[in-house]
Amino acid sequence: MTPPEDPTAPAPAVTPSARAGSFNAAAAQYAANRPSYPPALLDAVEDLAGRPLEGARVADVGAGTGIATALLHARGADVVAVEPGAGMAAEFRRALPDVPLVRGDGDRLPLATASLDLLTYAQSWHWTDPARSVPEAVRVLRPGGALALWWNTSALDLPWAADQARRLERHFGPGSVVATHGDGSRAALADASGQLALARRSVRWSRRVPLDTHLANLGSHSVFLVHGEASATAFLTEERRHLRDVFPDGVVEETYDVELLVATRS
Repeated sequence: MTPPEDPTAPAPAVTPSARAGSFNAAAAQYAANRPSYPPALLDAVEDLAGRPLEGARVADVGAGTGIATALLHARGADVVAVEPGAGMAAEFRRALPDVPLVRGDGDRLPLATASLDLLTYAQSWHWTDPARSVPEAVRVLRPGGALALWWNTSALDLPWAADQARRLERHFGPGSVVATHGDGSRAALADASGQLALARRSVRWSRRVPLDTHLANLGSHSVFLVHGEASATAFLTEERRHLRDVFPDGVVEETYDVELLVATRS
């Protein structure tokens, strides 16, 4: 008989590839509960890239279930999605059957040289090896094209969000806040080629969601997916109690700072 999982036991060491692959089994949960991005973010991308999205040839890499791809498509971009995971790709095809999708990742882009006006990574650049993904970005972008990276990061200047972050660290250990709430420092980009001119911007926005949606959003992050069902359930059960005190009407206002980095190719 297999002994029951102990939710208080130390978390096992987990490789980045295991974290990245963990989303495939939770793709539907991810699609249903993860936040999207505000229109102001796409305005900022256009501003920093120096061109409109409408008519632009774009590849969205690490497209996942298509949250960002759908926004780019709605802006009139000629967009193709690149996604390595089978589960995420299947959910993408259900949501966006008319948008081209190819299997691959940012370290080995299945895209032609000098073929793109814009290369985007929404919540996915940190899964790449920049020693490979930066040269690949330079390769596939046309002169004057741009690489745009962005992350929804929780606004930890809000007391309830900071309290939640501390509880995550206590339960899952160091690094769990970065894995769930995001970290703008992830947007660092080293360009050994010297062909990318960098610009940054931050966009704050919020959404109001039922408590169940907020908890399902949390539970769709890799730190929950790789540390076992018992550990995740123990945290989410206790977190529900904490949040009921803060949001007695059962509606959580999630506030995000979208950290955006745009690198234009010379």
